[in-house]
Amino acid sequence: MQTTQVRAEAGTWTVWAPVTERGEAVGLLELVLPAEPDRRDLAEISRIAHVLGFVVIANRRHTDLFEWGQRTTPFNLSAEIQRRLLPGAFTCEAGAFTLSGWLEPAASIGGDTFDYSLARHLLHFSVTDAMGHGVASALTATLGVSSLRNSRRRGQDLVAQAGAANAAVAEHAGPKSTFMTAVLGRLDLPAGVCELINAGHLPPLLVRGGDVQPVQLPRNFPLGMVPDTTFTSGAVTLRPGDRLVILTDGMRERRAAQLDLAAELRAVAALHPREAARALSDAVLRVAGPTLADDATLLIVDWYGDHGQLRRSAGGSDPARASAPLPG
Repeated sequence: MQTTQVRAEAGTWTVWAPVTERGEAVGLLELVLPAEPDRRDLAEISRIAHVLGFVVIANRRHTDLFEWGQRTTPFNLSAEIQRRLLPGAFTCEAGAFTLSGWLEPAASIGGDTFDYSLARHLLHFSVTDAMGHGVASALTATLGVSSLRNSRRRGQDLVAQAGAANAAVAEHAGPKSTFMTAVLGRLDLPAGVCELINAGHLPPLLVRGGDVQPVQLPRNFPLGMVPDTTFTSGAVTLRPGDRLVILTDGMRERRAAQLDLAAELRAVAALHPREAARALSDAVLRVAGPTLADDATLLIVDWYGDHGQLRRSAGGSDPARASAPLPG
């Protein structure tokens, strides 16, 4: 991901440099040069590509141009709502961890979201799945995610965040049977202790030393199902090299159930979370696509330990964490 590529053709040299910021793949810079670039030229092009990432991030607030460039098909209303609920960057690298998420939408939009926020010593994250499809599920997801963000930004703990989101969905989502499943997480970066709440969702998976096991957590009702319920959290202490994977049921049910998920997780264990998320999404599409019956969403958190270590980045990402180049 971090390597600048060069190709000579008909007296010109084409250079491709990844445009990245904290490991997020913003785009690709292509330059056609009249002379072969040397090592210093390539280093300068890599630096320019990184600066371009900040230019895109700053300017996309003022225009739809970059949004148009990322869309291969027009969005319907529910897809537009869902897209606004996702974080601005799907990948985040820091000294102690790397995180990456991906959402493969169903044709009728199934209400999935993922979210995260990095504080000085804490990483907050969530994966949610609102019941139903279309605009109704997108609106339920909006209530739940907005409540979680609001209580998180007010400094409330994980149990309080779940309680506030439960009350918001129960009060405002409309039909009494409307609810949203969720996994909420808060990772203590110095200690590696990850507090988790499972609200009627698939359990998170821990990939450790080639072994894939569900994280055992207290059971809670989905958000909005029982207005006055209380929530109980559990915790897992991560070790350096651990990978935490959170999925929605679109990765496990219907035709997607044919996928040997444990084998796929072992197969992508050496990949950067960014590439691992895409590879798992592609694997689901192979067995359940090309059109999914439900959204398929996943969030991957790799834990390295040592919160005080510096992240060694080049051009906006850490070369030491990059996936190995493909053969050929």
